[in-house]
Amino acid sequence: MKNTFLQFDRWATSLALAIACAMLVIASALGVFQIVTRFVLEQPAEWSEILIRVSLIWMVFMGIPMAFRQGAMVSVDVLYRWSPPRIRRVLDWMVCLAALALVLVIVWYGWDYAKRGGVQSMAGLESISMFWAYLAMPVGGLFCIVGIIANLLDPKRNELETAQ
Repeated sequence: MKNTFLQFDRWATSLALAIACAMLVIASALGVFQIVTRFVLEQPAEWSEILIRVSLIWMVFMGIPMAFRQGAMVSVDVLYRWSPPRIRRVLDWMVCLAALALVLVIVWYGWDYAKRGGVQSMAGLESISMFWAYLAMPVGGLFCIVGIIANLLDPKRNELETAQ
């Protein structure tokens, strides 16, 4: 069961990271496009700015699961170093539960926000609903939940181990 979940985590975290990287590429390409159209051609494309923002939002929310998986989001290094192994496991559980609580709030309200934003349209792209931009919060949050649980099952503390 544990190995199956960790295998699923590797797949899910890799997918989230690939999406985050793709969003960075899209944002960069659109930024170059916007510069060329605005300053070289003197015909700015209004739609590119909103797509840059949306792709950056998706990039951040899809990149966060990897940070959770690596144990880099919530860190209690000093307590962890000074604690015996039993207390370290308690700290792992406390951090996991706190992070899950926060991410569940983000998923819950992110979904509500996305549904409510569905009546809005993107500036410059009136045919596309803001639902797709706001959907980054709950989707990224779901990927984060997988990373948080996987980090509890198989902790990654590379930066902590090299500092000792």
